[in-house]
Amino acid sequence: MPSHTFVVYVEDRPGVLNRVASLCRRRGFNIESLAVGHAETPGVSRMTIVVETDAAGARRIEANLAKLVNVLQVQNITDVPTVSRDLVMIKVAADAAARAHLMQLVDVFRARIVDVAPRSVVIEMTGTEDKIDGFLEVLRPYGVLELVRTGRVAMVRGHVPAVRTGTAGEDTPADEATHSV
Repeated sequence: MPSHTFVVYVEDRPGVLNRVASLCRRRGFNIESLAVGHAETPGVSRMTIVVETDAAGARRIEANLAKLVNVLQVQNITDVPTVSRDLVMIKVAADAAARAHLMQLVDVFRARIVDVAPRSVVIEMTGTEDKIDGFLEVLRPYGVLELVRTGRVAMVRGHVPAVRTGTAGEDTPADEATHSV
């Protein structure tokens, strides 16, 4: 089943994340990835949600999210040109002999070492999910001690901002590539 990516702008209030996650749970959708942070507008947070579902399920998710009280805007950006990235931090076992090899790998994959300890290094990398998975496979023989991933964050390509910045009730032009609710 394909993955669908949604950008959801919400009021920055307690409990909103729980309501969004609960809606997906109640409807039987598994959230593959969820990233949340402050948006460019004060008091607004932006969620990037990736859900594995068919086209009909994606339409249901979009419609149900739009009905939630604190949701300001929902976009299914699956079929529009986007820029998307994941962030990963990986702690890898690294004695003095392995460090040189690891530094070469870090260079090849355009990652960077952000911490060095006597028996390990922490590597940070951004990229597509496939690129990160490939990097992890190369690192596994060294010994992956710890791993954390953000999940996908995505943004529609183009000039027009994704969220409407007009005052309540005032429509502003939306990019024709976005699907606003």
